[in-house]
Amino acid sequence: MQGDISRKLESKLDEKLFSQTRKKQLKDGFKKGKVINEVLDKRTVMTLYKLITDHIIAYVNGSVSAGKESVVFWAVDENNLDVALKIYLVSTSNFKKREQYIVGDPRFSKLKKGTKNLVYLWAKKEFRNLSQCHNCGIHVPEPIHVTNNVLVMEFVGENGSPAKVLLNSDIDEKDYHQSISIIKKLYQEARLVHADYSEYNIFKTDDGLVLFDLGSAVDLRHPNAQEFLKRDINNITRFFSKRGIAVNDPAKVLKEII
Repeated sequence: MQGDISRKLESKLDEKLFSQTRKKQLKDGFKKGKVINEVLDKRTVMTLYKLITDHIIAYVNGSVSAGKESVVFWAVDENNLDVALKIYLVSTSNFKKREQYIVGDPRFSKLKKGTKNLVYLWAKKEFRNLSQCHNCGIHVPEPIHVTNNVLVMEFVGENGSPAKVLLNSDIDEKDYHQSISIIKKLYQEARLVHADYSEYNIFKTDDGLVLFDLGSAVDLRHPNAQEFLKRDINNITRFFSKRGIAVNDPAKVLKEII
């Protein structure tokens, strides 16, 4: 009996999500079998449904990137503007390795046991980090909303294609100095350390560099904040140096920032 009810509810949710896609006559849609079976559990589908009924999004297109911990979808809001949905995978075990970026951060002192609770907290953490950066004028995707394991934010790119990351872009000395400036503003103004800063987490756009993937970012009061900062500087310095760009001594950069 309960199984029949569950199947009927799931069917209604699917119909709501996918009917929105069909109305827009999209070629590359939110494929039912793939979404339900490979990416999203029923709870996440219900979260997406709530985002639609709350008028935060209108419909969802296909995925644009996928990792071990999350999948990013291209969605559209009711004003026909592109938005990104970052959906953290509740079923993954990789989040257990991320506790080091939460434990010790005074903003998130209450950590409930269980993978689901950790994933939900991680989504809230990234939303808060994005908000702190956005409020300080640091170029990040503008945060829009977060519910459970779904983060809604500005889509950086065009027509469902994300902007290129630094790794895949032509770079110059200006990009290096801007990347160091971002680290400095993060530390001095947003009071954060990214803790996973690299050529993989920075978009290069016509308007300059845009930092993303801020789930790991920690408050300066985190006991490992200084070590994370040192690692961030070393990582980005190494990347530009390998590309033949003149770089400053990482130790001097660290001293200047702190």
